[in-house]
Parts: sequence; structure tokens; C-alpha cells
Amino acid sequence: MELECIVVGPVATNCYILYHPTSRDCIVVDPGDSGAAIGEHMVKRGYHPKAILLTHGHFDHVEGVAALQEYANDHAKELELEESDGESHTHRLPAYILKEEEKTLKDPSVNLSYGMGREAKDYSSVVDHYVRDGEELSIMGIKIKVIATPGHTPGGCCFYMPRENFLFSGDTLFCQSVGRTDFPGGSMSQIVQSIRSKLLVLPDHTRVYPGHDSETTIGLEKEYNPYA
Repeated sequence: MELECIVVGPVATNCYILYHPTSRDCIVVDPGDSGAAIGEHMVKRGYHPKAILLTHGHFDHVEGVAALQEYANDHAKELELEESDGESHTHRLPAYILKEEEKTLKDPSVNLSYGMGREAKDYSSVVDHYVRDGEELSIMGIKIKVIATPGHTPGGCCFYMPRENFLFSGDTLFCQSVGRTDFPGGSMSQIVQSIRSKLLVLPDHTRVYPGHDSETTIGLEKEYNPYA
């Protein structure tokens, strides 16, 4: 598997596209607010999207989901989302998020769409699958473990791919830092506990892809992160 990062939106959110180099099947992680642009990029690159993974419900990570789903539906042929008989899929591009994040998605004061110069929104309609802590997904033949990591938001989570040694950490773990906890529903004690008990126990060579800024590894964070 190969990985592409596209930085999008007003707060430089990392959108990741994990793709197979031969089939071009891909998974999108946190499309930010740029769903249509990401859809256009996938057509140009020949990607075939299979799922959207959402680490949490803040607007800068989920606002573009609906536009991406709509783009995928409208461009099913280019994205190779049609059935063998030429008929388009009746199911939209599915989005996954932790069950405990449903309130964040629904409440504009918690998902930060209210008061950020944007229209107050309920984003819950874009989600197709609410997942649980410890649940294992299988998408494109990739084993993906859901790890609940509350602290930045009540239902924030990370997606861990053990075979690929990838961890998509959202706004929980950053390079030598952690996510903000001063937003509604945030908790410094929770985020530190999440990192120490659930993330730093992963293998040192695990590559960490956060929601903002640069990538890191679990080994480096164990050594240099002040919250470790």
C-alpha cells in the first residue's frame, strides 16, 4: 500500500489517501472541507475510493464528506464505481466514525461549525457506520483496528493498520505534542491516558500520521513527547 497526503482547509488539515499501487483502490482518511477537490484529484490519479475513515467530528475533518460522497456518486464511471452491467452502485461511498462521536457530529457548538465563520451544521447524516472501540474492519483486504482515544473530543479515535504499520491518529497524537483539549468535550487527562495506554504500547516502528503537521513514529514519541 502507498500513501498520499493532501493538506486542506483553513487550519491545514491532513487528508490521507491510502491506495493500492496496482488496483488504485483507495481509502480516504479525514477529507477536511475539500470533498469535491479530493474527488477531482482521485479521478486525475485514477483512484477508486472504497471508504472514508473519520478520526473525529470537528468541521475541519468532516465538512467535505458530503461533497466527496456526492462527487463519487456523480462520477461513478470515472472512479470505476459501476457494476459489471454498467449500472451505478446504489450505495454511496461509506463513511466510518466512532459511535461515541455522534453527539459531536450533531451539535454545531461541539463540532465547531458554529462560531468559526461557517454555517452551523449537523454532520451526522454523512456517516454510514458507527464503529466501536476494538472493532476490526476489513476494507480492500486491509485489517483496520479501531482505537478509541477520547480527549480531543469525546469520541475521537485512531485507525491502526498492523500489517502496514500505519496509525492515523487524528488530533490525538502529534509529533512531540498532543491535540488541543480546550474545545467542548475535551479533556487533558483523557487524552494523555489515551496516548499512554493505547498508542504508545504499539510497536516502535509504527508510522504515525496525524491530523495536522508532520508524521512521526511511536518510538520517537515515546522518547521525545512530553506527554508520554
